[in-house]
Amino acid sequence: MIFEDDEDNNRIIDLLKTYQTKCGFRLFAYCLMGNHIHLLIKIESEGLDLVMKRIAGSYAYWFNRKYNRSGHLFQDRYKSEAVDNEKYFLTVLRYIHKNPVNAGLCKGVSDYMYSSYKDYISGESVLVDIGYVFSIIDKESFVELHNEMQDDNCMDVNYNAYRINDADAMAMIQTITTCKNATEFQLLDNESRDSYIKALKENGLSIRQISRLTGVSFGLVRKK
Repeated sequence: MIFEDDEDNNRIIDLLKTYQTKCGFRLFAYCLMGNHIHLLIKIESEGLDLVMKRIAGSYAYWFNRKYNRSGHLFQDRYKSEAVDNEKYFLTVLRYIHKNPVNAGLCKGVSDYMYSSYKDYISGESVLVDIGYVFSIIDKESFVELHNEMQDDNCMDVNYNAYRINDADAMAMIQTITTCKNATEFQLLDNESRDSYIKALKENGLSIRQISRLTGVSFGLVRKK
């Protein structure tokens, strides 16, 4: 996990604001999940690699100091793809905002605190460029777009694979492992970690879900 509490979520939002000014990118949507972030941005002054390096590096340094840990926080290089037309732009926008719903974290997009959906509904934001979206569709159409029953599958992520919602999965992890969070899980010795991973699989958690909620790499979870 890269976000353990509200302070962690608020920290990454502050860093987005800071580096938006320094790097000159436009942010159209974001969603903070347990162990990853979704961003819909337009690069202007600096390249995407440098922007992501600045944000991830600053957050990892702060996170490691807070939790007295060392090593890499973001295990894999970020994934990206081009958005080259308005139709796909709106598809990606909706996909990002509906991530928590598809992962079972909430019932509706408006229920989730750490996404840019609330910025669009409020009609004002110091971080998100909501003006561009509302130059394409009005607010009523924006809400309707997010209420449509669509199976968006951007970046080859399929949340239908989750058989147990994240809240129940996290409760199961805490019960089986006695670890309160992903940081504690990552401090386990290898033998205990591997044993718990096998137990979580046997109890119905998917490989991807175990990886997301424990912070253990997808490849390692798959091998156990």
